Amino acid sequence: MKKILRKKLLNRRKKYYLEISAKHILNIFKLIKNKYKNIKAIGGYIPINYEYDSLGILKFLETKNFTISLPVITNNFKMDFYKYSFKDPLKINKLGIPEPYKCNKKIVPDLIFVPLVGYDNNLNRLGYGGGFYDRYFKKKLKLKKIVKIGLAFSFQKIKKLPVNKFDKKLDKIITEKKI
Repeated sequence: MKKILRKKLLNRRKKYYLEISAKHILNIFKLIKNKYKNIKAIGGYIPINYEYDSLGILKFLETKNFTISLPVITNNFKMDFYKYSFKDPLKINKLGIPEPYKCNKKIVPDLIFVPLVGYDNNLNRLGYGGGFYDRYFKKKLKLKKIVKIGLAFSFQKIKKLPVNKFDKKLDKIITEKKI
């Protein structure tokens, strides 16, 4: 079920992909500044496959003195977040995704922007099926509260996602239409 749904939503995302506006980026910044006042470290991602482009907001947040980090895939289908600046070079991992070098400082972000393939009204997310984010949240949420914000396009929403015990809900979902 998830596999078929994932393929359908990936095709939809490719067909209807949108650029994110500067005004939208500013609204996301205002949300973080007003609702999540103690946030200092932000985790993001390098968009692939027509994902909602998080780079504009990450660049803007870096200029506002937030610590930015990106995921690095490690052994056994796990990942960690490493400090990143837009002046730093990236390397391509075994999945073809750019990531920071491990010589950068490993951090646990206060807030993580999470890419999605699909989502529903219950804040469930459908990813690519590797379970990287779910495993990361399971491990790190024992240590600290992390705000999990999904970034998606409004057309990626479906009525109800199939979920299992390993799936971790998000705290908020931001689309091009709604923050």
